[in-house]
Amino acid sequence: MAFALGPRASAAGYKLAALERTGSTNADAIEAARAGERGPIWFVTSEQTAGRGRRQRPWIAPKGNLAASVLEVLDVAPAVAATIGFAAGLAEDAALERVSLEAALRLGPDRPRYALKWPNDILANGKKLVGIGLEAEAIGDRLAIVVGIGTNIVAAPEGTPTPAVSLAALGVQISAEELFSALSDAWVEFRGIWDNGRGFAEIRKLWLERAARLGEPIAIHTGTTVLEGVFDTIDDTGCLIVRTAEGRLVPVAAGEVFFGPVRSVGAA
Repeated sequence: MAFALGPRASAAGYKLAALERTGSTNADAIEAARAGERGPIWFVTSEQTAGRGRRQRPWIAPKGNLAASVLEVLDVAPAVAATIGFAAGLAEDAALERVSLEAALRLGPDRPRYALKWPNDILANGKKLVGIGLEAEAIGDRLAIVVGIGTNIVAAPEGTPTPAVSLAALGVQISAEELFSALSDAWVEFRGIWDNGRGFAEIRKLWLERAARLGEPIAIHTGTTVLEGVFDTIDDTGCLIVRTAEGRLVPVAAGEVFFGPVRSVGAA
């Protein structure tokens, strides 16, 4: 089965660059933008060898996993562009639900349960299944935005800060090509709701409905400090809002989230 756009994505004018193997679909997308590509276009492979995730961790997709990056060149400010990651999480979540229907019927109560983890991960039964990475670069008077989405389909990495899992291990037997087709269509829907940031209020609402551990204790490692409190909400810029034991509401723009008390940081 070859990679192909879903019917909704094709109708919306998206293009596709399907690669048998590549170092990084995000790098391919940025290089294409520098060379004059204005998209919207997907770069996709089932074998990525040199990708990078948060904090420059290796983001490798062994053959059979999915690495997909979409390039959109838009007239938006960088702060607005950053909120597109929440739309991406919703699109991937919707695609996962769609391709998991057979497994849900077969597995019943043991079916995978998907949830969105701030800022850009998707969990399945509490383990990391998907990582989403954003990159942006000024191209003339516009911003080239690349949203990279990596999904563990046949295999999951070991030794990650949050334990990882694959769809295969969860009993979901689907291909990278099947998931990508569903994702490309779901992207059109949620990218449309986001609407260059104008629809972020609705995206925020939908994201919070799918958020992992909302209202529960979390600890956030920001690189130099650890903040402990309760996951209160996300604000209208996408910052995570932590309610401390003293009742203060503290916005966090970036950091590694761990569930549970502060002693859990680094223990996973």
